[in-house]
Amino acid sequence: MNKVKLAIIYYSANGANYKMAKWAEEAAKEAGAEVRLAKVPELIPQELIDNNPKMKEVAELTKDVPIATSDDLEWADAMIFSAGARFGNVPSQMKNFFDMQGGLWAEGKLANKVVSGMSSAQNPNGGQEGAVKAMYSTFMHWGAIVAAPGYTDGSAFAAGGNPYGTSTTVSAEGEILDDIEAAVKHQARRTLQVAEWIRKGQ
Repeated sequence: MNKVKLAIIYYSANGANYKMAKWAEEAAKEAGAEVRLAKVPELIPQELIDNNPKMKEVAELTKDVPIATSDDLEWADAMIFSAGARFGNVPSQMKNFFDMQGGLWAEGKLANKVVSGMSSAQNPNGGQEGAVKAMYSTFMHWGAIVAAPGYTDGSAFAAGGNPYGTSTTVSAEGEILDDIEAAVKHQARRTLQVAEWIRKGQ
């Protein structure tokens, strides 16, 4: 049987969600999936990025990561999205990318895709759950199938216990402050597992 195709799409101003996306990519490849890792288009002017040492560092670190397109979503059997929380919602960069998918949605090309979300914020109650649930509202409009991690693995508790999707607290310097690597990797494997079940059912 052909490999499950997984698109991992992220937005990361400080590097944390990029690291989470890379952990998901590692686990998915180990599980035998075909993976595309991509970042959503940046909306912040380059001048502001250049004047922010951390953002400039992350931009340089991820300069070779391709920009996500609708083709990545159409290609994928499953998708994982990762982005920091903004006022309990997704950042404008991720929302903009979602809003660009009207064509695929209208053609029904996002229906029955398996999707999952991850997030981060600078304090333990900074809107991580809200951000993931906001992603899921979009995915439900697509007709996609949400594969939340729930408490299907003990790693969720070490990571803070968010059942909607792995989330973390991040320092001002972009350092991940929680033990989330195992939870991220479990979420990636679970997303692939659900996608495989859907494919077999079809």
